[in-house]
Amino acid sequence: MPYQRYPLIQQKMEGRSKALAANIEETPHLKKPLAKLDAFLAQLKELTAEQARLTAARQEVSKRIAEIMDEAKRLMTFVDLGVKNHYGNRSEKLVEYGLQPFRSKPRIRRVGPDGKRLRGKAVAAEATATREDE
Repeated sequence: MPYQRYPLIQQKMEGRSKALAANIEETPHLKKPLAKLDAFLAQLKELTAEQARLTAARQEVSKRIAEIMDEAKRLMTFVDLGVKNHYGNRSEKLVEYGLQPFRSKPRIRRVGPDGKRLRGKAVAAEATATREDE
């Protein structure tokens, strides 16, 4: 059976219930099923109302959670800055707080063909030479 949405099924149940009630003299053998159908409809209406109430409550709770999360993030930022200010941004102690200490990347040192480190103008000359080769 293909998937049908609850409101559509409920609408069909209400239609059948009304039709059965209007023609109960012609189909007396369906009095008990009609009573059951009416009981199911009453339960469905109660549960649908409760579901709507819970949905509204859930939305309110979700809003409150979002507000608390925003406040907590601001407070954590304040605490993080205080910890970094106290220990310094390079301290390994920051790892205990779940923070990343500042670790600078190692500098790239250019070395010439003779194995010695290139300095100042030699580095610039080498950089332009490599660009011209390309």
